[in-house]
Amino acid sequence: MATATEAEAMRRAIALAARALGSTSPNPVVGCVLLDERGRTIGEGLHRRAGAPHAEIDALRAATEAGHDVRGATAVVTLEPCDHTGRTGPCSQALVDAGIARVVYAVADPNPDASGGAATLAAAGVDVEGGLLADPAAAGNAAWLTSVLHRRPFVVWKYAATLDGRSAAADGTSRWISSPESRADVHRLRAEADAVVVGSGTLRADDPHLAVRGRDGVTQPLRVVVDTHATVKPGARILDDAAPTLVAVAEDADTAHLAGVETVRLPRARGGTGLDVTALLAALRERDVCSVLLEGGSTLAGAFLAANAVDRVVGYLAPALLGAGPAVLGHAGIGTIAQALRLDITDVARLGPDLRITATPHATLPAPANAPEEN
Repeated sequence: MATATEAEAMRRAIALAARALGSTSPNPVVGCVLLDERGRTIGEGLHRRAGAPHAEIDALRAATEAGHDVRGATAVVTLEPCDHTGRTGPCSQALVDAGIARVVYAVADPNPDASGGAATLAAAGVDVEGGLLADPAAAGNAAWLTSVLHRRPFVVWKYAATLDGRSAAADGTSRWISSPESRADVHRLRAEADAVVVGSGTLRADDPHLAVRGRDGVTQPLRVVVDTHATVKPGARILDDAAPTLVAVAEDADTAHLAGVETVRLPRARGGTGLDVTALLAALRERDVCSVLLEGGSTLAGAFLAANAVDRVVGYLAPALLGAGPAVLGHAGIGTIAQALRLDITDVARLGPDLRITATPHATLPAPANAPEEN
Protein backbone atom coordinates (compact mmCIF):
# COMPACT_ATOMS: atom_id res chain seq x y z
CA MET A 1 0.00 0.00 0.00
CA ALA A 2 1.25 3.46 -0.87
CA THR A 3 2.84 5.44 1.94
CA ALA A 4 2.15 9.00 3.04
CA THR A 5 5.52 9.96 1.56
CA GLU A 6 4.54 8.48 -1.78
CA ALA A 7 1.22 10.32 -1.67
CA GLU A 8 3.03 13.59 -1.08
CA ALA A 9 5.38 12.77 -3.95
CA MET A 10 2.37 12.10 -6.19
CA ARG A 11 0.92 15.52 -5.36
CA ARG A 12 4.24 17.00 -6.38
CA ALA A 13 4.26 14.94 -9.59
CA ILE A 14 0.76 16.20 -10.47
CA ALA A 15 1.97 19.78 -9.98
CA LEU A 16 4.99 19.11 -12.18
CA ALA A 17 2.80 17.68 -14.93
CA ALA A 18 0.60 20.78 -14.91
CA ARG A 19 3.55 22.96 -15.91
CA ALA A 20 3.38 21.54 -19.44
CA LEU A 21 -0.35 22.01 -20.08
CA GLY A 22 -0.80 23.17 -23.65
CA SER A 23 2.64 21.98 -24.80
CA THR A 24 2.54 18.19 -25.04
CA SER A 25 -0.28 17.30 -27.44
CA PRO A 26 -0.95 14.76 -28.75
CA ASN A 27 0.83 13.33 -25.71
CA PRO A 28 -0.36 13.52 -22.09
CA VAL A 29 1.08 15.73 -19.40
CA VAL A 30 3.05 13.57 -16.97
CA GLY A 31 5.08 14.25 -13.85
CA CYS A 32 7.50 11.95 -12.02
CA VAL A 33 9.26 12.05 -8.66
CA LEU A 34 12.03 9.64 -7.64
CA LEU A 35 12.40 8.68 -3.99
CA ASP A 36 15.39 6.90 -2.47
CA GLU A 37 15.03 4.02 -0.04
CA ARG A 38 14.64 6.51 2.84
CA GLY A 39 11.85 8.40 1.10
CA ARG A 40 13.93 11.41 0.11
CA THR A 41 13.41 13.05 -3.29
CA ILE A 42 16.41 12.45 -5.53
CA GLY A 43 14.97 13.46 -8.89
CA GLU A 44 12.00 15.17 -10.51
CA GLY A 45 10.85 15.31 -14.10
CA LEU A 46 8.02 16.10 -16.46
CA HIS A 47 7.12 15.60 -20.09
CA ARG A 48 7.63 19.06 -21.52
CA ARG A 49 6.54 18.66 -25.15
CA ALA A 50 5.84 15.99 -27.75
CA GLY A 51 9.10 14.40 -28.84
CA ALA A 52 10.94 15.44 -25.66
CA PRO A 53 11.96 12.89 -23.00
CA HIS A 54 9.09 11.48 -21.00
CA ALA A 55 8.74 12.39 -17.34
CA GLU A 56 10.40 9.21 -16.06
CA ILE A 57 13.45 9.74 -18.28
CA ASP A 58 13.61 13.40 -17.28
CA ALA A 59 13.55 12.45 -13.59
CA LEU A 60 16.18 9.72 -14.03
CA ARG A 61 18.44 12.18 -15.84
CA ALA A 62 17.98 14.81 -13.12
CA ALA A 63 18.81 12.32 -10.39
CA THR A 64 21.89 11.04 -12.20
CA GLU A 65 23.16 14.54 -12.95
CA ALA A 66 22.78 15.37 -9.26
CA GLY A 67 25.00 12.41 -8.41
CA HIS A 68 22.32 10.11 -6.98
CA ASP A 69 22.28 6.35 -7.40
CA VAL A 70 18.78 5.46 -8.60
CA ARG A 71 19.11 1.70 -8.06
CA GLY A 72 16.51 0.58 -5.53
CA ALA A 73 14.58 3.85 -5.82
CA THR A 74 10.83 4.35 -6.13
CA ALA A 75 9.36 6.14 -9.14
CA VAL A 76 6.11 8.00 -8.40
CA VAL A 77 4.46 8.93 -11.71
CA THR A 78 1.08 10.38 -12.65
CA LEU A 79 0.47 7.99 -15.55
CA GLU A 80 1.32 4.32 -16.03
CA PRO A 81 4.76 4.20 -17.70
CA CYS A 82 4.45 3.67 -21.43
CA ASP A 83 5.36 0.36 -23.00
CA HIS A 84 5.90 1.30 -26.62
CA THR A 85 8.50 2.90 -28.84
CA GLY A 86 7.40 6.11 -30.53
CA ARG A 87 9.51 9.25 -30.76
CA THR A 88 11.14 7.97 -27.58
CA GLY A 89 11.70 4.50 -26.13
CA PRO A 90 9.47 2.69 -23.62
CA CYS A 91 9.66 4.16 -20.12
CA SER A 92 8.87 0.78 -18.57
CA GLN A 93 12.11 -0.70 -19.89
CA ALA A 94 14.09 2.43 -18.99
CA LEU A 95 12.95 2.10 -15.37
CA VAL A 96 13.88 -1.59 -15.34
CA ASP A 97 17.31 -0.86 -16.83
CA ALA A 98 17.89 1.88 -14.24
CA GLY A 99 17.29 -0.54 -11.38
CA ILE A 100 14.12 1.08 -10.07
CA ALA A 101 12.66 -1.20 -7.37
CA ARG A 102 9.13 0.19 -7.08
CA VAL A 103 6.78 2.16 -9.31
CA VAL A 104 3.66 3.91 -8.01
CA TYR A 105 1.41 5.42 -10.66
CA ALA A 106 -1.91 7.24 -10.52
CA VAL A 107 -3.80 6.55 -13.75
CA ALA A 108 -3.68 3.47 -15.98
CA ASP A 109 -2.84 4.29 -19.60
CA PRO A 110 -6.02 3.82 -21.70
CA ASN A 111 -4.14 4.08 -24.98
CA PRO A 112 -3.84 0.54 -26.37
CA ASP A 113 -0.75 1.56 -28.34
CA ALA A 114 1.15 2.54 -25.18
CA SER A 115 -0.40 0.60 -22.27
CA GLY A 116 1.13 -2.45 -20.66
CA GLY A 117 3.95 -0.77 -18.80
CA ALA A 118 2.75 -1.99 -15.41
CA ALA A 119 2.76 -5.61 -16.59
CA THR A 120 6.25 -5.24 -18.10
CA LEU A 121 7.57 -3.77 -14.87
CA ALA A 122 5.98 -6.48 -12.73
CA ALA A 123 7.36 -9.20 -15.02
CA ALA A 124 10.84 -7.75 -14.46
CA GLY A 125 10.43 -8.00 -10.68
CA VAL A 126 9.53 -4.37 -10.01
CA ASP A 127 6.97 -3.76 -7.24
CA VAL A 128 4.10 -1.93 -8.96
CA GLU A 129 1.08 -0.16 -7.47
CA GLY A 130 -1.54 1.83 -9.37
CA GLY A 131 -4.39 4.15 -8.49
CA LEU A 132 -2.70 6.52 -6.03
CA LEU A 133 -4.49 9.91 -6.23
CA ALA A 134 -6.05 8.77 -9.49
CA ASP A 135 -8.84 11.37 -9.48
CA PRO A 136 -6.71 14.53 -9.22
CA ALA A 137 -4.17 13.08 -11.63
CA ALA A 138 -6.91 12.28 -14.14
CA ALA A 139 -8.34 15.78 -13.72
CA GLY A 140 -4.95 17.24 -14.60
CA ASN A 141 -4.86 15.07 -17.72
CA ALA A 142 -8.51 15.55 -18.66
CA ALA A 143 -7.75 16.87 -22.14
CA TRP A 144 -5.60 13.92 -23.18
CA LEU A 145 -7.89 11.36 -21.57
CA THR A 146 -10.90 12.86 -23.36
CA SER A 147 -9.02 12.74 -26.66
CA VAL A 148 -8.12 9.08 -26.20
CA LEU A 149 -11.37 7.81 -24.69
CA HIS A 150 -13.90 9.95 -26.59
CA ARG A 151 -11.86 10.73 -29.71
CA ARG A 152 -12.48 14.47 -29.54
CA PRO A 153 -10.78 17.42 -27.84
CA PHE A 154 -11.65 18.46 -24.30
CA VAL A 155 -13.60 21.74 -24.46
CA VAL A 156 -13.51 24.55 -21.91
CA TRP A 157 -16.10 27.27 -22.45
CA LYS A 158 -14.89 30.58 -21.05
CA TYR A 159 -17.03 33.68 -20.77
CA ALA A 160 -17.14 37.01 -18.96
CA ALA A 161 -20.43 38.50 -17.80
CA THR A 162 -22.06 40.93 -15.44
CA LEU A 163 -23.96 39.62 -12.45
CA ASP A 164 -27.17 39.82 -14.47
CA GLY A 165 -25.68 37.61 -17.19
CA ARG A 166 -24.91 40.20 -19.86
CA SER A 167 -21.90 39.83 -22.14
CA ALA A 168 -22.18 43.35 -23.52
CA ALA A 169 -24.21 46.53 -23.11
CA ALA A 170 -27.29 47.40 -25.16
CA ASP A 171 -25.13 49.35 -27.61
CA GLY A 172 -22.84 46.35 -28.12
CA THR A 173 -19.87 47.63 -26.12
CA SER A 174 -18.15 44.97 -24.00
CA ARG A 175 -14.66 46.27 -23.17
CA TRP A 176 -14.12 45.78 -20.43
CA ILE A 177 -16.68 43.82 -18.45
CA SER A 178 -14.07 41.88 -16.52
CA SER A 179 -11.10 43.15 -14.53
CA PRO A 180 -7.42 43.17 -15.57
CA GLU A 181 -6.89 40.26 -13.17
CA SER A 182 -9.54 38.19 -14.92
CA ARG A 183 -8.19 39.06 -18.35
CA ALA A 184 -4.70 37.98 -17.28
CA ASP A 185 -6.16 34.69 -16.10
CA VAL A 186 -7.69 34.15 -19.54
CA HIS A 187 -4.18 34.19 -20.98
CA ARG A 188 -3.36 31.34 -18.59
CA LEU A 189 -6.29 29.38 -20.01
CA ARG A 190 -5.11 30.12 -23.54
CA ALA A 191 -1.59 28.98 -22.70
CA GLU A 192 -2.98 25.68 -21.38
CA ALA A 193 -5.09 25.05 -24.51
CA ASP A 194 -4.07 23.63 -27.86
CA ALA A 195 -6.64 25.73 -29.71
CA VAL A 196 -8.75 28.83 -29.06
CA VAL A 197 -12.07 28.96 -30.93
CA VAL A 198 -14.27 31.95 -31.78
CA GLY A 199 -17.07 32.53 -34.26
CA SER A 200 -17.31 35.05 -37.06
CA GLY A 201 -19.70 37.18 -35.00
CA THR A 202 -17.08 37.68 -32.31
CA LEU A 203 -14.51 38.35 -35.02
CA ARG A 204 -16.64 41.10 -36.57
CA ALA A 205 -17.54 42.68 -33.23
CA ASP A 206 -14.18 42.57 -31.45
CA ASP A 207 -11.45 41.72 -34.00
CA PRO A 208 -9.74 39.60 -31.29
CA HIS A 209 -6.09 38.62 -31.46
CA LEU A 210 -6.36 35.45 -29.32
CA ALA A 211 -2.62 34.88 -28.95
CA VAL A 212 -1.17 34.40 -25.46
CA ARG A 213 0.39 37.53 -24.01
CA GLY A 214 2.30 38.19 -20.81
CA ARG A 215 3.53 34.60 -20.35
CA ASP A 216 7.03 33.47 -21.31
CA GLY A 217 7.95 30.23 -23.04
CA VAL A 218 4.43 29.16 -23.99
CA THR A 219 3.38 27.25 -27.08
CA GLN A 220 0.92 29.51 -28.85
CA PRO A 221 -2.44 27.81 -29.38
CA LEU A 222 -4.02 27.35 -32.78
CA ARG A 223 -6.46 30.22 -33.37
CA VAL A 224 -9.66 28.90 -34.94
CA VAL A 225 -12.44 30.97 -36.53
CA VAL A 226 -15.79 29.27 -37.16
CA ASP A 227 -16.78 31.26 -40.23
CA THR A 228 -19.43 29.46 -42.30
CA HIS A 229 -19.48 31.95 -45.17
CA ALA A 230 -15.77 32.90 -45.07
CA THR A 231 -16.44 36.49 -44.10
CA VAL A 232 -13.11 37.04 -42.33
CA LYS A 233 -11.21 39.96 -43.82
CA PRO A 234 -7.55 39.60 -44.86
CA GLY A 235 -6.53 42.38 -42.42
CA ALA A 236 -8.05 40.74 -39.34
CA ARG A 237 -5.70 40.63 -36.35
CA ILE A 238 -6.20 36.88 -36.00
CA LEU A 239 -4.43 36.37 -39.34
CA ASP A 240 -1.08 37.79 -38.22
CA ASP A 241 1.95 35.59 -37.60
CA ALA A 242 1.86 35.70 -33.78
CA ALA A 243 0.24 32.24 -33.71
CA PRO A 244 -1.12 29.76 -36.26
CA THR A 245 -4.66 30.28 -37.51
CA LEU A 246 -7.29 27.99 -39.01
CA VAL A 247 -10.53 29.23 -40.59
CA ALA A 248 -13.37 26.70 -40.62
CA VAL A 249 -15.82 27.33 -43.47
CA ALA A 250 -18.73 25.59 -45.16
CA GLU A 251 -18.02 23.20 -47.99
CA ASP A 252 -19.40 25.67 -50.55
CA ALA A 253 -17.81 28.85 -49.15
CA ASP A 254 -15.81 31.16 -51.43
CA THR A 255 -12.31 31.44 -49.94
CA ALA A 256 -10.56 33.11 -52.86
CA HIS A 257 -9.79 36.14 -50.70
CA LEU A 258 -8.06 33.94 -48.09
CA ALA A 259 -5.10 32.84 -50.19
CA GLY A 260 -2.31 31.72 -47.89
CA VAL A 261 -4.66 31.21 -44.92
CA GLU A 262 -5.21 27.64 -43.75
CA THR A 263 -8.86 26.68 -44.07
CA VAL A 264 -10.89 23.55 -43.44
CA ARG A 265 -14.21 22.85 -45.14
CA LEU A 266 -16.86 21.29 -42.93
CA PRO A 267 -20.48 20.17 -43.34
CA ARG A 268 -23.21 22.43 -42.11
CA ALA A 269 -25.09 21.68 -38.93
CA ARG A 270 -28.43 19.93 -39.22
CA GLY A 271 -30.96 22.48 -40.36
CA GLY A 272 -28.34 24.26 -42.46
CA THR A 273 -27.35 26.87 -39.88
CA GLY A 274 -23.67 27.20 -39.10
CA LEU A 275 -21.15 24.35 -39.12
CA ASP A 276 -21.36 20.94 -37.55
CA VAL A 277 -19.63 21.09 -34.15
CA THR A 278 -18.77 17.39 -34.10
CA ALA A 279 -17.08 17.68 -37.49
CA LEU A 280 -15.16 20.73 -36.30
CA LEU A 281 -13.85 18.89 -33.25
CA ALA A 282 -12.89 15.89 -35.38
CA ALA A 283 -10.94 18.16 -37.71
CA LEU A 284 -9.11 19.70 -34.77
CA ARG A 285 -8.25 16.30 -33.31
CA GLU A 286 -6.74 15.35 -36.68
CA ARG A 287 -4.43 18.32 -36.10
CA ASP A 288 -3.31 16.91 -32.72
CA VAL A 289 -5.56 19.28 -30.76
CA CYS A 290 -6.48 17.70 -27.43
CA SER A 291 -7.84 20.78 -25.66
CA VAL A 292 -10.01 23.66 -26.88
CA LEU A 293 -10.74 26.97 -25.20
CA LEU A 294 -14.08 28.19 -26.54
CA GLU A 295 -14.17 31.99 -26.47
CA GLY A 296 -16.94 32.49 -28.98
CA GLY A 297 -20.12 34.45 -28.46
CA SER A 298 -23.48 33.28 -27.19
CA THR A 299 -24.54 31.59 -30.43
CA LEU A 300 -21.42 29.47 -30.79
CA ALA A 301 -21.47 28.60 -27.09
CA GLY A 302 -25.07 27.48 -27.44
CA ALA A 303 -24.17 25.29 -30.41
CA PHE A 304 -21.38 23.59 -28.48
CA LEU A 305 -23.64 22.99 -25.49
CA ALA A 306 -26.41 21.65 -27.70
CA ALA A 307 -23.89 19.23 -29.20
CA ASN A 308 -22.88 18.00 -25.71
CA ALA A 309 -19.39 19.27 -26.45
CA VAL A 310 -18.57 21.35 -23.36
CA ASP A 311 -16.58 19.62 -20.61
CA ARG A 312 -15.84 22.57 -18.33
CA VAL A 313 -17.25 26.05 -17.87
CA VAL A 314 -15.15 28.95 -16.58
CA GLY A 315 -17.18 32.08 -15.93
CA TYR A 316 -15.75 35.44 -14.89
CA LEU A 317 -18.48 37.38 -13.11
CA ALA A 318 -18.01 41.11 -12.74
CA PRO A 319 -19.82 43.05 -9.97
CA ALA A 320 -21.78 45.15 -12.44
CA LEU A 321 -25.32 45.30 -13.83
CA LEU A 322 -26.39 46.26 -17.34
CA GLY A 323 -30.07 45.38 -17.42
CA ALA A 324 -30.15 45.18 -21.21
CA GLY A 325 -27.78 43.77 -23.77
CA PRO A 326 -26.93 40.33 -25.18
CA ALA A 327 -27.07 37.35 -22.84
CA VAL A 328 -23.95 35.30 -22.34
CA LEU A 329 -25.57 32.15 -23.74
CA GLY A 330 -27.85 31.76 -26.74
CA HIS A 331 -30.04 28.90 -27.88
CA ALA A 332 -28.70 25.58 -26.57
CA GLY A 333 -31.61 23.28 -27.22
CA ILE A 334 -33.13 23.89 -23.79
CA GLY A 335 -36.88 24.47 -23.86
CA THR A 336 -38.02 24.05 -20.26
CA ILE A 337 -36.57 24.25 -16.76
CA ALA A 338 -36.56 20.45 -16.61
CA GLN A 339 -34.01 20.43 -19.45
CA ALA A 340 -31.63 22.84 -17.70
CA LEU A 341 -28.05 21.67 -17.90
CA ARG A 342 -27.03 21.40 -14.27
CA LEU A 343 -23.41 22.00 -13.28
CA ASP A 344 -21.18 20.94 -10.44
CA ILE A 345 -19.13 23.87 -9.15
CA THR A 346 -15.55 22.72 -8.67
CA ASP A 347 -13.85 26.00 -7.81
CA VAL A 348 -14.64 29.59 -6.86
CA ALA A 349 -11.88 32.19 -6.76
CA ARG A 350 -11.66 35.96 -6.31
CA LEU A 351 -9.72 37.73 -9.07
CA GLY A 352 -9.54 41.41 -8.25
CA PRO A 353 -13.19 42.53 -7.99
CA ASP A 354 -14.44 39.56 -10.02
CA LEU A 355 -15.44 36.02 -9.19
CA ARG A 356 -14.15 33.15 -11.30
CA ILE A 357 -16.47 30.15 -11.14
CA THR A 358 -15.37 26.81 -12.58
CA ALA A 359 -17.99 24.12 -13.12
CA THR A 360 -18.53 20.88 -14.99
CA PRO A 361 -21.76 19.53 -16.48
CA HIS A 362 -23.04 16.47 -14.65
CA ALA A 363 -25.62 15.63 -17.29
CA THR A 364 -25.88 15.99 -21.03
CA LEU A 365 -28.53 17.50 -23.26
CA PRO A 366 -30.35 15.51 -25.92
CA ALA A 367 -29.14 16.71 -29.31
CA PRO A 368 -31.82 18.99 -30.75
CA ALA A 369 -33.04 18.73 -34.31
CA ASN A 370 -31.49 22.08 -35.17
CA ALA A 371 -28.33 23.25 -33.44
CA PRO A 372 -27.60 26.87 -34.44
CA GLU A 373 -24.06 28.11 -34.70
CA GLU A 374 -22.42 31.44 -35.22
CA ASN A 375 -21.96 32.01 -38.93
